[in-house]
Amino acid sequence: MKRLKNIVLASLLAPSLFTFSVSAAECNDFTNQDVRKLRSKESINLCQFKDKPLLIVNTASNCGFTPQFEQLEALHKEYKEQGLVVLGFPSDSFFQEENDEKDTAEMCFINYGVTFNMMATSDVKGSDANPIFKHLADKTRSPSWNFNKYLVSKDRQTVTHFGSRVKPQSDELKQAIEKAL
Repeated sequence: MKRLKNIVLASLLAPSLFTFSVSAAECNDFTNQDVRKLRSKESINLCQFKDKPLLIVNTASNCGFTPQFEQLEALHKEYKEQGLVVLGFPSDSFFQEENDEKDTAEMCFINYGVTFNMMATSDVKGSDANPIFKHLADKTRSPSWNFNKYLVSKDRQTVTHFGSRVKPQSDELKQAIEKAL
């Protein structure tokens, strides 16, 4: 019986492991990065989101734009079934992030109910920027403040930048997302 359970478990897990490794191997763009999740030892390779549009946002816990988390979560819920992936990158590049990831996680997950992927705190501008934001800066521009939004096309060829003042629920951003889907 135990052997049968192991065989069933292996048969269920094997396809998902194989699918991920094939996707990561075939992924040759800037998303082929292992990024640690916020307040976790777990990392994810962003190639797992291959063929899906990405909305990448640099976030901060103590900023006038921090309430945008609510609208980002609403976007995530509205468009996730259609394929949109929202990724938050907390950063202290503008000196408005908590010093402890525990506090950052509390702000995101408890205070704002965020369910989209939040990555570990990292730099998003300058020579110390994480590789994702270096690429986004090369394609468009570096974030000038917190809550800049980067909409990346499914094929990773097009990156559209939206500044901090563009609200996640704005017609401008939603129309761009719908076009990207």
